[in-house]
Amino acid sequence: MDILKTENLKKYYGKGENVVKALDGVSLTVKDGEFLAVVGSSGSGKSTLLHMLGGLDRPTGGRVYVDGRDIFALKDDELTIFRRRKIGFVFQSYNLVPVLNVYENIVLPIELDGNRIDRKHINDIIEILGLSEKVNFLPNQLSGGQQQRTAIARALAAKPAIILADEPTGNLDSKTSLDVMGLLRVTSDRFSQTIVMITHNEEIAQMADRIIRIEDGRTEGGSDV
Repeated sequence: MDILKTENLKKYYGKGENVVKALDGVSLTVKDGEFLAVVGSSGSGKSTLLHMLGGLDRPTGGRVYVDGRDIFALKDDELTIFRRRKIGFVFQSYNLVPVLNVYENIVLPIELDGNRIDRKHINDIIEILGLSEKVNFLPNQLSGGQQQRTAIARALAAKPAIILADEPTGNLDSKTSLDVMGLLRVTSDRFSQTIVMITHNEEIAQMADRIIRIEDGRTEGGSDV
């Protein structure tokens, strides 16, 4: 089953001779439970693609389907709710709330949505990501790797249809990067979680199930790992 699909996705900036085609007709599918890496150099369009997939920005043309819904057919307030319930984000800069401890950061999206917290699921995530002894710590009391693990736990907490990871190891040293990627791989397998990750790091990308390359706003096939 395809959990994510794009059709002829385009994002243009400017007009006429000055037009910049950040995305120029990208069509791809991601199966339920798949771990996909999108690899590209700086300016290739990979961040723009991730923003489109997550409904953070609207395209110039084309469609994005998440869990069977055409997300850009939704009004802004509907899209905000859909995104909170169906899409988990992991950013390079962690984006943790500094005045909340680890546990509070993890469950925040669920509380914002007014839903019941599945404590067993949350505790499983915390244990798998090695955060059991850090649940009462504030973000500034954590290492970079621990902050990113907290961000991953937060993304998993609401059982989203997909997780979108934007250069999740970009602020980490090489050893910590591999540790975090290993944990992403484990969570993908353990929870059958669909993950789409963008990265410029070829070694990191090799840990995914499949790799797609993007250059000049166009995708270049894909390979199974």
